[in-house]
Amino acid sequence: MLENTTELSNAAKGNFIRTERFKTTYISYNFYLPLDREKTAAFALLPFVLTTCGKEYPDFSKLNFKLNKLYSASLSASAEKVGDYQLLKMSISVIDDKYALDGEELVVKAAELLNSLVFEPNAENGAFNAADVEREKRKAIEHIRGELAEKRIYARRRMIEEMYKDDIYGIPKCGTEEQVAAITPASLYAAWKELLSRAAVCVNVISSVLPQNIFDDIKSRLSLIDRSGAITVKDSTPTRAIYAAKRVEEEMDVAQGKLVMGFSAEVDPDDRKSAPFTVMCDIFGGGPYSRLFTNVREKMSLCYYCAASGEKRKGLVIVDSGVEDKNARKAEAEILRQLEAVKAGNFTDFEFESSKRSIVNALKGYGDHQGAIDAWYTVKSASNNPVSPEEFAQYVSAVDRQSVVDAAKTVKLNTVYTLKPKGDK
Repeated sequence: MLENTTELSNAAKGNFIRTERFKTTYISYNFYLPLDREKTAAFALLPFVLTTCGKEYPDFSKLNFKLNKLYSASLSASAEKVGDYQLLKMSISVIDDKYALDGEELVVKAAELLNSLVFEPNAENGAFNAADVEREKRKAIEHIRGELAEKRIYARRRMIEEMYKDDIYGIPKCGTEEQVAAITPASLYAAWKELLSRAAVCVNVISSVLPQNIFDDIKSRLSLIDRSGAITVKDSTPTRAIYAAKRVEEEMDVAQGKLVMGFSAEVDPDDRKSAPFTVMCDIFGGGPYSRLFTNVREKMSLCYYCAASGEKRKGLVIVDSGVEDKNARKAEAEILRQLEAVKAGNFTDFEFESSKRSIVNALKGYGDHQGAIDAWYTVKSASNNPVSPEEFAQYVSAVDRQSVVDAAKTVKLNTVYTLKPKGDK
């Protein structure tokens, strides 16, 4: 699907990803910056401030009017954590020119709008508009508090914080409530300047046709910025194995306890070599055919849910489950027993083949959504030879049982986090 790549500036490139499946064009700016304890909150706030107003559109009503003129084009923003990096995304989706009533060049106009929001914010005298900043700070704090209310998300986050206490990966992707509250219009403006000069940039255009000169405006804008200090995205620091697992317990006013276990794993992040790790995680705790689902949840009824996921960039496996406190230790022991079964190759052909088919089907589904295609190629942008979902599906299909066993043998328990109902003994 990735047809060509255009160099836009130092550490900045544009990808044209051709697909005939949609009637819209999707354009995204993706900025990579190293996770930084002092700056993560400000960087995370930027995409949301930038996509709700700009110099030409100082309030959302004017911006919304412009979007409506573009046949209800839509803007979106996000802040994520990818390995040791923060990924900041701003995107726009607009219908293709051939569907416009008067032959309007909608895609170019949408690209111009997105460019103006990224490069021309609603700011003056070295500071963003105070009302814009306060509005988005309130939303960000509400989001952080919302994670506290969603205990499954909260427990996973707390386990990661504890497991990576001395590693930059332990930073929350949007910072803390206190850090968000401390952001000022001037400090956010400084973060924006640093974003444009220092971040690695990937601009994706997903469409059936690459509009002529769509990357030229971006090139000219970036040429006005000193990007000599722009970063290069590298492999993240792998999680190191430890001899004795760390244990952390918390009590909260909850009805259902949470058990989250973090494991280190040895993984080569290269797509051509990481497929066995992907299959191993899925056999261990992916779909309804997995060891954790069929044994820990269904046969033994030790938890309400029990699933495993892997982060190959960090060499991390997480098992999270909802448990009654009286069953927490039994569930932990059985989870470890199922991991040992995978290490010993004691999984059935049905589990093995079901896992590979499930992963391949999920990879085929990437082509159904432009946002998913964008996410795939954004994460792969650091690679000199990024593979497509279809290519990775071929690697998965070729995985054999021994490579799954070999991947499992590198998995070692690191941290056990338990969230207990208050007063439980």
